[in-house]
Amino acid sequence: MTATETATDAPPHPAAAALRERRDVSLTILVRREIERSIETGELKAGDWINEALLASRLGVSRGPVREACRGLEQSGLVKVVVNRGAFVREIGAQDARHLYELRAALFGFAGFQLAPIVTDDQIAALRALHDAMETASADTDLDTYYGINLKFHATLLAFTGNDRLAAAYSGFVRELHLFRRRALVSPGRMTASNAEHARIIDALAAHDPDLARSRMEAHVLDARDRVVPPTT
Repeated sequence: MTATETATDAPPHPAAAALRERRDVSLTILVRREIERSIETGELKAGDWINEALLASRLGVSRGPVREACRGLEQSGLVKVVVNRGAFVREIGAQDARHLYELRAALFGFAGFQLAPIVTDDQIAALRALHDAMETASADTDLDTYYGINLKFHATLLAFTGNDRLAAAYSGFVRELHLFRRRALVSPGRMTASNAEHARIIDALAAHDPDLARSRMEAHVLDARDRVVPPTT
């Protein structure tokens, strides 16, 4: 047996298998982030079919990572996989949405209660900068820009608490509510009103008033809940 034959016939090195597995995982994460982005921006809406072949072609990957990404998103509540039909963006009922908003409100309010005593001047300045950027987007009636900065504003507030578990739990609810949240800002004047609420939240944090921060942050989320999914009579 020649050296060439030995090298060709030898079983793959464990490191090579590990690298292939890592690459597959990385591709799955890439696809998952793209699907989440499409849901977040409204490109994919509740009930939409996720075209595996089209998505794989667009991202330059095989359909395997797309399927894996959809299975992962099913576990997180964003996608529903139907046997022999494929993956669909999950549709959330009104009652389920109200419950998600209420849980998100409780977490967001608690974040304000935690952050108010410890928030720094630099953090307040960062929040005001995001508020100002949203004011510009609102004046331009640019919902896409406003929505992206709005997500960053809320995520930044949670990150400033330093409570990673709180931020992760909050993020989970936010992902499920992407299917509803954009609706809260579509009607005329809603971006302006929403950003006025952001300003009041920042003022409460800057005053280092935990109870006021909690109250305003809870109210901000619950107000959005009632605009998007009004209570049934």
